Amino acid sequence: MAIMESARKAPKSGNVKNLVVFVHGYGADGNDLLSLGDPLAEHMPDAVFYAPNAPNKCQMSPMGYEWFPIPWIDGSTEEAANVSMDQAAQMFDDWLTEIMETESVTAAQTFLVGFSQGTMMSLHVGPRRMKKLAGIIGFSGRLLRPSELNEVQTKPPILLIHGDADEVVPPVSMPEAAELLKAAEFEVFTHVSKGAGHGIAPDGLSLSLQFMIEMFAKAAK
Repeated sequence: MAIMESARKAPKSGNVKNLVVFVHGYGADGNDLLSLGDPLAEHMPDAVFYAPNAPNKCQMSPMGYEWFPIPWIDGSTEEAANVSMDQAAQMFDDWLTEIMETESVTAAQTFLVGFSQGTMMSLHVGPRRMKKLAGIIGFSGRLLRPSELNEVQTKPPILLIHGDADEVVPPVSMPEAAELLKAAEFEVFTHVSKGAGHGIAPDGLSLSLQFMIEMFAKAAK
């Protein structure tokens, strides 16, 4: 069993047909995003929601977690950040496989929803899985290691959302990621949340709901 703690929100209907995994950002934890499942569950009653904690305690925020250190924030080396990212990616991938088996869902019934560093992890891990996920949503993140896109195994549809007033991850990161992913023949959709900073704005969450419903239905055909 992958050693990653996670919070779970049961499906409103009591029947699991879809899995939505929230992937938190640097210095946060799973509970930071799990509450997003409350408004989504009203429209996706058969979805079970999970929000794992990243495997490492955050160096700059001991109460939270990190998927990997960030050199310009915590003074770590690029080498340490890369090693940690590889380890976390493997752990997250293993954990995801276990949760899918536990909930008896397929890749086509599974969505990743990342925020900030969680977006980076989702875009890295999701396409490297052997079976195609229903989709990936990334808020306020960026695409890491674009030179390694030749390693992807599948190309799930992707929705990228970014606030144009983001003070943490530059808004230009979204079109940069979209361009690279499209060049690699991914189906990519983008949305700018006007006036939004580094967070998840209501318009972005509403669009995410619509995207998940549509992609789950498409993947089920």
